[in-house]
Amino acid sequence: MTFKDLDTLLHSQVRLAIMTVLVTVESAEFSFLLESINTSKGNLSFQLKKLSEANYIQIKKSFRGSYPLTTCKITETGLAAYETYVNSIDEYFSAFKKDKT
Repeated sequence: MTFKDLDTLLHSQVRLAIMTVLVTVESAEFSFLLESINTSKGNLSFQLKKLSEANYIQIKKSFRGSYPLTTCKITETGLAAYETYVNSIDEYFSAFKKDKT
C-alpha cells in the first residue's frame, strides 16, 4: 500500500486545530480560537500567520470600539487542503483498521 504525503502545514497540532474550528464556522475571532485551542496568544498568532501566508485563511484586523479585533476565515484553498488532509489521514486509519480485522 502506498500512502499519500500529508500536508506538513496542517500536520501541526495547533494549525490543524485552528483549521478544524474554522471549517465549522463562517468566521472566528482570535479570542474564540484562543479559548478553543490549548495554546498561548503568541503561538496562536504565529500559527495564524503561517496559515495566512499559505492562503489557507484570511485574517481581518479591525476594532470593536477602541479594542483591536482579529477575525479569521477559512479560504477555498484552505478548505480544499483540509479536505485533502482529512482524506489522506483517513487512508492511514483505514489501513490500520483493515489490518486489525
